[in-house]
Amino acid sequence: MKKTSHKIIFFGTDNFSLIALKALVEAGYNIVYVVTKPDSRSGRGQKLTFPAVKTYALERGIAVLQPQKTVDIAEAIISLKEQPVGILASYGKIIPASIIKLFQPGIINIHPSLLPVYRGPTPIESAIENGDAKTGVSIMLLDIGMDSGSIYDQTEYDLSGTETQPQLYDSLGQLGAQRLISILPNILDSSLLSKPQNDTQAVYCNLLSKDNQWLEPTKNSAKKSEQQVRAHLIFPKTKYELLINNTKMQFIITKAHVSDSMASILDIKCADGKYLSIDELIAPSGRRISGKDFLNGYAA
Repeated sequence: MKKTSHKIIFFGTDNFSLIALKALVEAGYNIVYVVTKPDSRSGRGQKLTFPAVKTYALERGIAVLQPQKTVDIAEAIISLKEQPVGILASYGKIIPASIIKLFQPGIINIHPSLLPVYRGPTPIESAIENGDAKTGVSIMLLDIGMDSGSIYDQTEYDLSGTETQPQLYDSLGQLGAQRLISILPNILDSSLLSKPQNDTQAVYCNLLSKDNQWLEPTKNSAKKSEQQVRAHLIFPKTKYELLINNTKMQFIITKAHVSDSMASILDIKCADGKYLSIDELIAPSGRRISGKDFLNGYAA
């Protein structure tokens, strides 16, 4: 059976998605549509930006669908005259049952955790913030529940305790794409069947928002605070406010470590009596600078 004999519709949006899409294209699969979120405006100039997968798809002549509601793609799917295969990686929207049933064997999802642990939208951030020793990737069938579908394959990934949010997104994106390409032929010829999850072991994670950006040293240990900095590096970031020369000053922490003693105002005492020592930050000016340069420039 040729890889191109199956029509594939790919669902994805960001760089994590792009890794999987590239792997499928390079492996010779027939991607007939890329479904992604609508274009958005970002930055100070509110420039209109494309999702990462859209730019790549258009460069390769792949049709792109950007529905406000995913249900709106039904007509395009039905027009294919045969049931396509769905593959999803970090799409960011709920797929309704009416759309899922249009695919055979269904929509195959790359989920960056060892399900049923960390069902939900932030499994990568949760693994870092909770100080887990390992995480992984699950290749699963999408259902109408929250990451509760049956699983084709799981691969573990050991954590060093130094990973940042973007680093782990890239590492698990690469791992997920590799595993998908490895097992997809067996899924398509039905020689690999999925197995149900154990729902009694399910652990859920929540969507992050700007409400989660503030450091809370009086509530959390220094280690937990350091994990937050790495887990929230890109979004929602980790903010803190200091009183410097009688002026309240807010900044974003981008790198820190745990210490036993206080050497400067950038050593923040935490709930366990240890300190979060800030090594690097984004100053009020918007520049990323070292803690030492911050002290010399702002707290001298």
